Amino acid sequence: MTRAQVALDAGQQLETRTIGPITQTDIVRFAGAGGDFNPLHHDPDYARAAGLPGVIAMGQMQAGMLAAWIADLVGVENLVSYSVRFASPLAIGETLELGGTVASTDDDTAEVTVQATVGDRVVISGTARVRISG
Repeated sequence: MTRAQVALDAGQQLETRTIGPITQTDIVRFAGAGGDFNPLHHDPDYARAAGLPGVIAMGQMQAGMLAAWIADLVGVENLVSYSVRFASPLAIGETLELGGTVASTDDDTAEVTVQATVGDRVVISGTARVRISG
């Protein structure tokens, strides 16, 4: 069954989602699912030796959370494209705020700017093109 396309208007702020605080278990579960066992994601001493304050989450974890959020809002079948840029690391104990703004619309699609932030710091940003109702 296909869900109805959503109506979006340029300038519209989308409903936000909060995720966290991020735990070591969240990171380990994602590593197991994706096979990313880089020690930056599970070994605090290794992460500190690399110049980080401690273990960080893999960027694809935040990218996946952001993708799931926009897909939940518009319906995955209406998500035409999605791209992200990693801006800063996500550490254990931090809480993500996912949000977005409709940048523009045309007859049947909208471009949405999306981002995940921790306070005022952008962790990941990107764009999504979605099908909309006319």
